[in-house]
Amino acid sequence: MFDPEELEAIRSARTEWEADHVEPTLERFGERKDQFETDTGGRPVKRLYTPNDVSDLEYDEDLGFPGEEPYTRGVYPTGHRGRLWTMRQYAGMGTAAETNERFHYLLDEGQTGLSMAFDLPTQMGYDSDHKMAAGEVGKSGVAIDSLNDMERVFQGIPLDEVSTSMTINAPASVLLAMYIAVGDKQGVDREQLRGTIQNDVLKEYIARNTYIYPPEPSMRIITDIFEFCAAETPNFNTISISGYHIREAGATAAQELAFTLGDGIDYVQAAVDAGLDVDEFAPQLSFFFAAHNNILEEAAKFRAARRMWAKIMDEQFDAEKPASKQLKFHTQTAGSTLTAQQVENNVVRVAYQALAAVLGGTQSLHTNGKDEALSLPTEQSVRTALRTQQILAHESGAADTIDPLAGSYYVESLTDELEAEALDIIDTVDERGGMTQAIDAGWVQRQIQDTAFERQEEIEDGDRIIVGVNEFTVEEEEEVDIEEVSKEQQERQKERVAALRDDRDDGRVDEALIALEGAARGDENLMPYIIDAVKAYATTGEVCDAMRNVFGEHRQGGAM
Repeated sequence: MFDPEELEAIRSARTEWEADHVEPTLERFGERKDQFETDTGGRPVKRLYTPNDVSDLEYDEDLGFPGEEPYTRGVYPTGHRGRLWTMRQYAGMGTAAETNERFHYLLDEGQTGLSMAFDLPTQMGYDSDHKMAAGEVGKSGVAIDSLNDMERVFQGIPLDEVSTSMTINAPASVLLAMYIAVGDKQGVDREQLRGTIQNDVLKEYIARNTYIYPPEPSMRIITDIFEFCAAETPNFNTISISGYHIREAGATAAQELAFTLGDGIDYVQAAVDAGLDVDEFAPQLSFFFAAHNNILEEAAKFRAARRMWAKIMDEQFDAEKPASKQLKFHTQTAGSTLTAQQVENNVVRVAYQALAAVLGGTQSLHTNGKDEALSLPTEQSVRTALRTQQILAHESGAADTIDPLAGSYYVESLTDELEAEALDIIDTVDERGGMTQAIDAGWVQRQIQDTAFERQEEIEDGDRIIVGVNEFTVEEEEEVDIEEVSKEQQERQKERVAALRDDRDDGRVDEALIALEGAARGDENLMPYIIDAVKAYATTGEVCDAMRNVFGEHRQGGAM
C-alpha cells in the first residue's frame, strides 16, 4: 500500500522530529509514565504510529471491503448504515411474571431484542424446589422450571416479532425446546423464530463451572442442536461461542480471542466428525465477546476476530458459503470492570465500552446497568443503560460510516499484533491436542488465572488505577437502591412447581422421559424427544435428570 521511498522519507523525518521536538520536550516535562501499555497483555504502546508500522499491510488481503473476505471491515456491506445493531438489555428476574413485565417495559422503551438471564438452579438443570436450589431461586435471573414458566415470560410477546437471546449452556437444549414449544403454541412457523442460545459448554469448564454433563455427551447434545436447527429453525443461532466469560475471568484481549476461536474450532470439528456438512450448520454459529475500557484495543480485537475466523473456516474446514466464514457477534460491556464504589462512574465505563463495540462492528449489544456490581439492575438503571445505546446510535455519529477506525496506523498495527499473538496461543493449544484436551488438563484455566493474579497485583500496588477504588476515592458512599428477590417470591415459585406436578398428565410425562432416556442411550437426535418432554410439562430438572441418568455428571478431574 505504501511506496518504499515514501516510507524511508517518513522514517527520516521521524528521526528529525524526535531530535528537534520530542527530546527537548522530554527533557523539560517528561511523560506521565515510563512505559505505556495496552489494557491487557502488557503490549507496549508507541509514542507515535506512522505508515512504517503497517508497511506490510495489503488492502485486499488484510482489509477488503465490508461484506467481503476477510471481513475485517465487517460482515455486512452497509454496516450500521443499513441496520443498527440489535439492542439487547439482559433481563430476567425472580419469577416468569416479573420477567414478562420487564420485557414489556424494555420493548416499550425502544429495545429491539430480548435477552434472558436465568437463575443458577435453572443454569444447573435443577428445579426451584430441589435442595441444590435453596437460596438461589430467581436471584441471578428468572427461574424457568417448566414450559408453563416460559409461556408466562412471553405472554403478549409474539415470537415472530422479536429476536431472543438466551444465556443458557448445559441445559440449552431444554430451554430451546421450551422456546420452540411456545412458538408452536402461538402458531409461529419455526422458520420465523429468531435469536440465539449460548450453548457454549467448553467455556463453562474454563470459566463459569455451570456445567452438568461430561465433555463428550455435552458435545453430542450441541451437535444434535446444530443438526436439528439447521433443518427446523434456520434463522436461530445455535451457539454463541463466548469469550465474554473467559475475559471476565481475567484473560487478556489476545487470550479472549484465542480461546474463544479455539472453542469454535472444536465445536466445528465435532460437528464435522458427527457427519454434518460445515456449510449447513456454520452460518448459524455466532460469537459473544466482552467490551472493556481500552476503546482502541477492543475495536482492534473485534476486527482481528473477523479476519481470523474467515481464514480458519476457509483453510481448516474448506467452508464455501460466505455466511459460513462470517463471524457475527454479540457484545456485552464488561461486568468485571464495574465497581461497587461510586456506582455513577459505571455509567461512563459502560458508555466507553459500548462505543468500542460499535466502532468494532458488533451485531448486537448489551449495556450493563450501573448497579450490577451490587445486584440485578433496577428499572431506572436499565433504562439509562438502554439510553446509552440509543444516544450512541442516534447522536454520536459512530454508526454513520463503516469501520471508521480503518486506516489508523495504530489501530491497524494493533489489529495485526492481536491476531499474531492469538494465533500463537492457538498453535500452542493445537500442540496440546485442541481446546477440549487443554481445558481437561487445566492448562487454559491456569493461563487465565495467572493473568488475573497479575492484574490484581497491579491494582493493589497502585500500578493500575481504578477510579474510585484505589484513586480518587470518597469517604462516604451514597446509598443505592438495589433490586432484591424476596423469600416470599422464592416460596411462590416452589409452590408453582408443586401445583404443576399435581395438574399435569403424569403418564404422558413418564412416557416422554423414558423415550428421551432411551434416545440418549442410542444415537438419535435428542431434540425431538426433549421437545416432546417439555410439551408434556416435564420440568427442567426432570428432563436434565433423564440425561443425567445416561451421561452422568461432570466433576473437575473426570465424570461420575
